[in-house]
Amino acid sequence: MTTLALCLLAGEIVTLTNGFELKVDRHEIRGEEIVLISGTGETALPRAAITSIEQLPQNPLPQESAQAEAPVIQPLSQEDPLESAAAKHGLPPSFVRSVAKAESAFNPKAVSSKGAIGMMQLMPQTAQALGVDPHDVQQNAEGGARLLRDLLIQYKDHPDQVRMALAAYNAGSGAVKKYNGIPPYRETQNYVEKVIRNYTQAKSR
Repeated sequence: MTTLALCLLAGEIVTLTNGFELKVDRHEIRGEEIVLISGTGETALPRAAITSIEQLPQNPLPQESAQAEAPVIQPLSQEDPLESAAAKHGLPPSFVRSVAKAESAFNPKAVSSKGAIGMMQLMPQTAQALGVDPHDVQQNAEGGARLLRDLLIQYKDHPDQVRMALAAYNAGSGAVKKYNGIPPYRETQNYVEKVIRNYTQAKSR
């Protein structure tokens, strides 16, 4: 019998003009827009907002033949919730980890004086809107990653997209709208720069 060789597509890396990278399953060109498609939905961006799109290398699976023995199934190791949440929502893992580091120093049981919960410091009403349990480590990570992705999309046309998204994550979109930029709160300003610094250091390693 003919042997089979299967390949898994690893997706694409989209680099935006602001230097930020997103991992998506694929893209489509529709008129003057490029639509990024992933398991969480579609995001339309103007062509000018994208610098490049790279196809990630395919990962060939072992060949199978009629004579091959049944494979031994190895138990899966426990996945880092931040890594899996980042992958699910098409964000660089180091970016999500940089936010978690600034928010809670990776403490899944952290609770702030304002009531924010877990590694990603989700407020109860925010977690409810996202449909996640903030006390569950995996759901907390996924809720935070999804919120970050939504905010990055919200500010996709802003020249300082990443800082705006981080400011909104910390102080809320209402505060960002009120001040038409990063709010003049020392906590928020320090937070944004701390995350950017963590992310820059992580990328340079």
